[in-house]
Amino acid sequence: MNLPWAEPYRIKTIEPIRRSTRAERESWIGSAKYNLFNLRSEQVYVDLITDSGTGAMSSAQWAEMMLGDESYAGATSYYKLKETIETVFGFPYFLPTHQGRAAENVLFSAMIGSGPESGKGLIIPGNSHFDTTKGHIEFRGAHAVDCTIDEAFDTQVEHPFKGNVDLKKLDAALSRKDVKAPLCLVTITCNSSGGQPVSMANLREVSALCRQYKVPVFFDSARFAENAYFIKTREPGYADKSIPAIVKEMFSYADGCTMSSKKDGIVNIGGFIGFRSQEAWRKASTFNIMFEGFNTYGGMAGRDMGALSVGLREACELDYLESRVGQVAYLGQRLTDYGIAVQRPYGGHAIFVDAKKFLPKVPKEEFQAQTLGVELYLEAGVRGVEIGALLADRDPDTHENRYPALELLRLAIPRRVYTNAHMDYVAAALANVKERADGIRRGYRVAWEAPIMRHFTVELTPAK
Repeated sequence: MNLPWAEPYRIKTIEPIRRSTRAERESWIGSAKYNLFNLRSEQVYVDLITDSGTGAMSSAQWAEMMLGDESYAGATSYYKLKETIETVFGFPYFLPTHQGRAAENVLFSAMIGSGPESGKGLIIPGNSHFDTTKGHIEFRGAHAVDCTIDEAFDTQVEHPFKGNVDLKKLDAALSRKDVKAPLCLVTITCNSSGGQPVSMANLREVSALCRQYKVPVFFDSARFAENAYFIKTREPGYADKSIPAIVKEMFSYADGCTMSSKKDGIVNIGGFIGFRSQEAWRKASTFNIMFEGFNTYGGMAGRDMGALSVGLREACELDYLESRVGQVAYLGQRLTDYGIAVQRPYGGHAIFVDAKKFLPKVPKEEFQAQTLGVELYLEAGVRGVEIGALLADRDPDTHENRYPALELLRLAIPRRVYTNAHMDYVAAALANVKERADGIRRGYRVAWEAPIMRHFTVELTPAK
């Protein structure tokens, strides 16, 4: 018989988690103003709010934590990371930052400007910018232009690369005479469209088109290894190529990248910006020193840089990626078996539940995905995150709510943390909510919100 699949690692350390009662969860979520971000971690049983910084590090990474050089300038750990970034991505220049949104802040300060009006008349085209990315763009007065292919916005359409950029949309954006694009930003994999990958052919075509307009291309590369895995398994001509070779080709089409190392770096903190151009690196260095720290640490401890230098290489191991992406697909299939609509095909880091189809009787003005997230928490103590109208925020010009094409509840799976038994638990919990979904007809109203990126701190009240 064929041998069954098993995880390519063994568990060395465990952290106890506690199951709570329904009455406890009702009290806690009310005190949290129905914002899942406001819950304490000990109030959550299975935590799928994010895969960012929540993964488990390997013994080799922990060893590097002990070897970390904490010198302010010229630390050994910095040079280990520099060598790894050049080997893995092909970028000879980089700036360390404390996390991905810090990398965005530094890069956009260099390429757009640092003030709230510096981006007037500028656009940043790309594929479904994530919340912090859009926030950094709109804070500067620029506009994020979504050029994702239309197939991404129908959860039931089977397309192998729903993160792809629509070249016609991109060309239309770049050819406008009334605005200018200082860069094009491609997210791999594309989080906001459901953790969907971008094909190698599309990256190549985007790069060629942007070169015609003399617009540099940057990748948001938080989940670069998962994207490479999908290219290997879905794109013709890449089945026999190694993950490191695929990654190297992917980044050959970019002028630089931002990185939240808390995802495919498999560390708890850290990020960086990679550059092909020394000139661009020098320009950004000024802002990095102001915002983050000196160029050889930039907001990271030496021990964290050491752990990251190992994690980036581990993320490119095929056994690890088969386990990682396979667990996401396992949860997706269990939900599909229960008749629950999710973004298909399954993404690389999370399953995205189609809240519009799950709770069709909840008005869109009452935040369907957030409502589903609260119901899942009440059912089983499972925490996900809304990718919908709350995250889409208000239009910066009209201040009206933006209602995206998709209302999704994201279940982001931390790396090397949970077993498939936890996935079975999550799937059964959502199935239970589905059984009573017809009776869920009201959602939530905003009681208080921040002027930008409101979903992190918003306070809600049940709609009546």
